[in-house]
Amino acid sequence: MHHIAIMNPKIGLIDKIISGMKKIESRWYKHKRAPWNKIAVGDIVYFKNSGKPVTASAEVERVMQFELDNENLREIIEKYGGDGGISLNDRNPNSDYYKGKKYCILVFIKNPRKITPFNIDKKGFGAGSAWLFVEDINKIKK
Repeated sequence: MHHIAIMNPKIGLIDKIISGMKKIESRWYKHKRAPWNKIAVGDIVYFKNSGKPVTASAEVERVMQFELDNENLREIIEKYGGDGGISLNDRNPNSDYYKGKKYCILVFIKNPRKITPFNIDKKGFGAGSAWLFVEDINKIKK
């Protein structure tokens, strides 16, 4: 399975992924959505900044999914946040960023690399989708 993680260009995380500094991609949701139950070890994640072409890829090494409560939210932030881990908007589990979030997915990645940039066709995925999954990336490659 192939996945496309759409990143916020202001944060500059793709460079950290390529350099190996960032080893975990996290997604925090109010509702279960992709990649919840749709990603597995060995899948390939392609990374692109919003509005830009796909520029990097990595292999999924491990996946962890959590239904959040106050206790495990704090544990996730403490255990997986920081250098090399998940990028946190705020390390305070009581911050507004985490309010209403009920689900967390941690995608551990390995073998990150720059790739020849290409565009994708997001038609059918929804304009605001920040994570796409397809059986074969070539089906949406432009």
